[in-house]
Amino acid sequence: MASEDDEARGDGAAEAPGQPDEAKAEQAVDPKIAAAVAAAEAAGPQNGESVRVDSWIWAVRLVKTRSMGATACKGGHVRVNGQNVKPSHALRIGDEVRLRQENRERIVIVKRLIRKRVGAPVAVQCFVDNSPPPPPREAVAPAGIRDRGTGRPTKRDRRELERLRGLMGGGAGRPHQG
Repeated sequence: MASEDDEARGDGAAEAPGQPDEAKAEQAVDPKIAAAVAAAEAAGPQNGESVRVDSWIWAVRLVKTRSMGATACKGGHVRVNGQNVKPSHALRIGDEVRLRQENRERIVIVKRLIRKRVGAPVAVQCFVDNSPPPPPREAVAPAGIRDRGTGRPTKRDRRELERLRGLMGGGAGRPHQG
């Protein structure tokens, strides 16, 4: 019997490390998020159906409105697997979507197809983000911000703004002669 107890303890010891990992994984997912994911999947496409790319990038919160998603597709700012696509292009799980917006490129891999817009915690679970980090805010310095109510810039102010833009590489300012 001692050997059976040892075997039972050995089996239990072998299972004990696996159980906390599973329990941790279950505890890591918030019940509200799990319910929202289930609702999004229920509202999603059935087997064999697809989702439009403009609808999907809106649903996972990459763009603010669906019309902005369609406009981005029409303007050539959305690529799926390296190809420019129309707004009606059908997405599949595993597709790579590249979206150019505001001096930044978002690169995401489709994990889950959804049609309805969902909350941010659920949306993050629908794709894998492979985007490079955004540039630091200090690196993007605003050029020529004026106080409200100061009126039009004077000739001197305008020349200083042009000089600043010329230094930053943004404008075609003349070199300062003076």
